[in-house]
Amino acid sequence: MAVTAARAAAARAHRRRPWRAALGAFALAAAALGWNHAACAAGVPGAPAPFDKGGVKIALVNYLSTGDFFQAYEAGAQKQAKALGIDLRIYEGRQDAAEEREQIQQAISLGVAAIIVNHGLPESLKDVVQRALDKGIKVVAFDVNLDNPKVPQIEQSDEDLATLLLDQAVKDNGGAFSAGYVYVAGFAPLDRRDAVWRAFKSAHPGVQEKARWGTVDNPIAQSVANQAAAAYRAHPEIRVVFAPYDEFARGATLAAGEANLGAKLRIYSADISTADIAAIRAPDSPWVATAATNPAVVGAVSVRAAALLVAGQDPGHRIGIKPALITRDDLVKNDIRTMAELGAKFPAFRASDAATAAWIPKDNNE
Repeated sequence: MAVTAARAAAARAHRRRPWRAALGAFALAAAALGWNHAACAAGVPGAPAPFDKGGVKIALVNYLSTGDFFQAYEAGAQKQAKALGIDLRIYEGRQDAAEEREQIQQAISLGVAAIIVNHGLPESLKDVVQRALDKGIKVVAFDVNLDNPKVPQIEQSDEDLATLLLDQAVKDNGGAFSAGYVYVAGFAPLDRRDAVWRAFKSAHPGVQEKARWGTVDNPIAQSVANQAAAAYRAHPEIRVVFAPYDEFARGATLAAGEANLGAKLRIYSADISTADIAAIRAPDSPWVATAATNPAVVGAVSVRAAALLVAGQDPGHRIGIKPALITRDDLVKNDIRTMAELGAKFPAFRASDAATAAWIPKDNNE
C-alpha cells in the first residue's frame, strides 16, 4: 500500500476494539504453531547463556517482504539462526502497518527473547517496541529508525550507496542531464538516499529532475512501471532514472522496454539479486548499474546483532554494512549470472564482520 494509506492503517489500529485485537492475537498464535522453525538444536559450544543450551526464540517481523532482496534477507537470517541454534519465528510482511503492530504484540505474547523489526513506519511502531523493551525483550531494527537508544539500527550505508550510484551517473552521462526519480517518503533507507539526491542536485545544477514518481503498492514493480510509462510519455527528454530500490528499477526498466526506450535511458538502482543480474545483463537493458550489499549477509547480521543483545553483549548502536557498485560491464566481463557467482568473484560482497563475536558460528553465506 502507499505510505499515506499505510499511515491511515496504523491510525486505525489504535482504534480497534480490544476483542478484535485479542482474536487477531489468538489467530496469529495458532498460525505460529505451524511455522517452520530454523532450529531447536543443542546449544553452541563455548557460547554464553542462553545460547549454550539452544532453542532461543527470536522473532523476525517484516513490513516489506516483496521482491528478491527480502527473500534473500530472510534466507540469510534463517541460515544464521540455524547456525546459532535459534528458533526463528518469521512474520511475513504485507506492507500493512496495523498488521505489523499486531505481529510485534504477538511476538511479545509468545515470550521471545528478541525481536528483529525489518522496515516499517516509525510512528506506528515506537510504542509497541517500547512495550517489548519494558518486558525485557531485546529489539533490533533493520532500515527503520525507531529513535530509541536501546534499539540498535542495522542499515546499509545508504549515503555511500547513493553516492556510488550518482558518481557513476555523472561518469556515464556528464554533469548535465534530465532525470526521472523514483521515491516514496517515510522509509528510512529511501529517505537517507533522498538526502543524497537532494545534495547531489544542489552540487550539480545541470542535473534537472523532470519527473518524480513511486509507490509500494503490490506488485511494486508493475505499479511503478505504470507510473513510469506515464512519466516517460510526459517527459520524453528524460535520459537518466535514479531508482534506488531494485523493485523500483524493475518497474522503470519494464516501462522503458515496453516503450522501446532501452537505447535512450540509463537506470541506476540499489540492491541486487539473481533476477536483477539477468535484467541488467539483458540485451538493450537500460538498467546499467546498481549499488548493493548482499541481502543474505544483512539478514545474517540482523540475527547476530539480536543474539549479542540476548547474550548481554553490545553489537553497537549503528551497524552499517558497506555497499559495492556493480555495473553491467562488471557482470558481463566477469561472466556473472547469479548471486553465488557474484560472491565468488567479489569476495567483499560475500561477507561482513559487523556484529560478530568469537562464539558466533558463521552462516553459510560467508
